[in-house]
Amino acid sequence: MGRTGRLSRVNNIADLRMLARRRLPRPIFDYIDGGADDEVSLARNSSAFADYEIVPDVLTDVSRIETGATLFGEAVDWPLMLAPTGLTRMFHDGAELAVARAAARHGLLYSLSTLGTTRLEDLAAAFGGPKVFQIYIFKDRGLTAEFVARCKAAGFHGLALTVDTPVAGNRERDRVNGLSLPPRLTLKSFLSFAAHPGWSLPALRGSKFDFANVSHKVDALAGGPMSLFDYIGGQFDRSLTWKDVEWLAAEWGGPLAIKGLMTPEDARRAIASGASGVMVSNHGGRQLDGAPAPVDQVAAVRDALGDGPDVICDGGIRRGSDVVKALALGATACSVGRPYLYGLAAGGEAGVDRALTLLREEFERTLALAGVNDIARLERRHVRPLLSRPAPWA
Repeated sequence: MGRTGRLSRVNNIADLRMLARRRLPRPIFDYIDGGADDEVSLARNSSAFADYEIVPDVLTDVSRIETGATLFGEAVDWPLMLAPTGLTRMFHDGAELAVARAAARHGLLYSLSTLGTTRLEDLAAAFGGPKVFQIYIFKDRGLTAEFVARCKAAGFHGLALTVDTPVAGNRERDRVNGLSLPPRLTLKSFLSFAAHPGWSLPALRGSKFDFANVSHKVDALAGGPMSLFDYIGGQFDRSLTWKDVEWLAAEWGGPLAIKGLMTPEDARRAIASGASGVMVSNHGGRQLDGAPAPVDQVAAVRDALGDGPDVICDGGIRRGSDVVKALALGATACSVGRPYLYGLAAGGEAGVDRALTLLREEFERTLALAGVNDIARLERRHVRPLLSRPAPWA
């Protein structure tokens, strides 16, 4: 059965994950799938959604459901954004452009990672929809300022500043696999790469792997494979404070979300420092293991910020019903990374399209069954914690 046929038999994101696992060499799949330390937060990000019940209304006309939203000041067809993910070309040669084309068909916002494998100018030229650039404030402030200027020139609509990386998380799967950029064959990984020619042969023939937006600053990339930990750890700055956020907000002058905060106090500081929104996130369970699941923090953050700023729940989404729960708790939108990467690895652009189609169908079906015909009418009363759990907003 061809790839198109396999995708037609996919019923959910878990099925796409299974296809991705079959297609990718173990070190590459583990880079998508893994988290930090014991991966407790990684697992909780998704399982936490099961701790909330949806309380439906009945006898509501749901023949038409309004799903449009505004995110980073831009209109989207429904409240989902595609999260920034690094090294996307490792999963499929279509890379970020394949993901962006699928996002455009679904009317969604796409976010490009600083550590992506497509130049931001190339992404902007190919994708006319709402787009955000995920940025770090590096030790080299000149590089950060350069990114801001390039994003302005390329027409990006917003920035998402990641702030949960004073040091690199301890991603043990990647350490065990010796993951490097470009992927390096070792005795341990050779058999896995050789057993997956559907990935390995296109990877050998395709575009080179590099951090396309920063490679001009990284001399080591020209000299051979380098450890991801060496590069990323070398650029993170432990001295960052809210003053740096104020500097970036003034330098950018447009919509800015702070990605990686978890508390109401930090959310208030973010807005006071010039941000227009926050992304409640623990970096997909890849940084601080033991951090709370983002969905459990959404209600408290929304209560702290009031109705104005964007509150984006980033992490753990595997079903469209998860998006409904997060919105009812107070999120403006949700952000997904692994679901579309599983699709990309399983079937390229068509796989991403399948992932987004499944999530959208589940989202609208859940709204209909919950008796909600407009996402603006979702309220906290539409969800409740399981009786065994206290309400996180209590």
